[in-house]
Amino acid sequence: MKAITEVDIPAADQPYGYRRSELIEPDWRRYPGWRDVTAAQWRDAQWQRVNCVKNIKQLKAVTGGLLDEEFFNDLAKDQEQQATMSMLLPPQMLNTMAPRASESFTEAFYADPIRRYMLPVLSDRDPQWTSHPYSARDSLHEAEMWAVEGLTHRYPTKVLAELVSTCPQYCGHCTRMDLVGNSTPQIDKHKLTLKPVDRQEQMIGYLKRSPGIRDVVVSGGDVANVPWTQLESFLMRLLDLDTVRDIRLATKALAGLPQHWLQPKVVEGLERVARTARRRGVNLAIHTHINHAQTVTPLVAEAARTALEVGVRDVRNQGVLMRGVNDNAHALLDLCFAIQGEAGILPYYFYMCDMIPNAEHWRTSVWEAMELQHAIMGYLPGYATPRIVCDVPYVGKRWVHQVTEYDRERGISYWTKNYRTSIEHADAEALSRRYPFYDPIFTLPETGRRWWAAQ
Repeated sequence: MKAITEVDIPAADQPYGYRRSELIEPDWRRYPGWRDVTAAQWRDAQWQRVNCVKNIKQLKAVTGGLLDEEFFNDLAKDQEQQATMSMLLPPQMLNTMAPRASESFTEAFYADPIRRYMLPVLSDRDPQWTSHPYSARDSLHEAEMWAVEGLTHRYPTKVLAELVSTCPQYCGHCTRMDLVGNSTPQIDKHKLTLKPVDRQEQMIGYLKRSPGIRDVVVSGGDVANVPWTQLESFLMRLLDLDTVRDIRLATKALAGLPQHWLQPKVVEGLERVARTARRRGVNLAIHTHINHAQTVTPLVAEAARTALEVGVRDVRNQGVLMRGVNDNAHALLDLCFAIQGEAGILPYYFYMCDMIPNAEHWRTSVWEAMELQHAIMGYLPGYATPRIVCDVPYVGKRWVHQVTEYDRERGISYWTKNYRTSIEHADAEALSRRYPFYDPIFTLPETGRRWWAAQ
């Protein structure tokens, strides 16, 4: 038998070639407005919050002539005509945009994947189909399924607890754009009406009366915007319920404002909660939202690994599949290797972008999502291979290959489910009905586009 010799297989021989890349913190001093910002300031959560970019004037001050006036005009038009989320960018998030621009900064900024969903401009949007005809402000009907204010009981054993309606940063594609953030010229936001203490009291009361619920996702908004003492108190009350076995903290701030999760008072408090959870046999996890490898910096990795070190069982990523951001296998695999290999964050889900207004240019079709799921298989460890899911209204998360029927010409997929939501107990057909989901119209063949135009 011949001896097996080591061979370095060129990356070009495979559709995707893995090479380990070290994480970098882009130099924020390349922005004129941050030229004198020290490393200590940059690491300070309060400095990050105070210096968030909230409007075009502040963005101009930070970029200091790097961007052409054309970009600001494009941005202003979008805010006036299409934006469903107000502008709120922590320096940490803005700093990951165009980190290696060499010549035209404006061109690099326009093309940047982080910019495309965190700072959308009018020219990004589809001029013909800005929104799908079946788009909706609350496209997943979460508020319709509130058991009490802010507590969505959508799945049999799981609930979503929205403690706050704000975030440290606002993503243009936010699925809760009807509630989260400030109103925009296009969207007059709904409001949580109860005082936080009263809302939480009602949530705990409902959970006490509902022993079939074992899993609580604590979200908002973003839990990073809940004062830590208030959040810790709520989590400890959840841990007092012997029926609750899983608690998940939802926070994009782990990526957008990792400085928050590195504050001593937060780290110490998280350790107290994790210690209590471990003692009571409850799985405590953090779920974050990272869409591109560029976002993953040493500070993000430090925040994630710190959470794991103090006893959080898992840090998992729930990204959103978006055109122009991560809609190819290379971008998805680069991201997964960065978070799993360098930051200890488990790739978990990639959601297809939801059918909210003015989001058509971000959305991908079901068949594109299927192709992407196929393309990323076999490269990552099985436990770290994310599932691409379609969050179907009134159904919930479904792997994209679970579609029951699919009309590719008109872009209509049909899905079924095996449980009733909290508002369907009297619906005899809930488990036999087919629920539709719709592809972006611009992805359809000409016959399909004509059919929709005629409707």
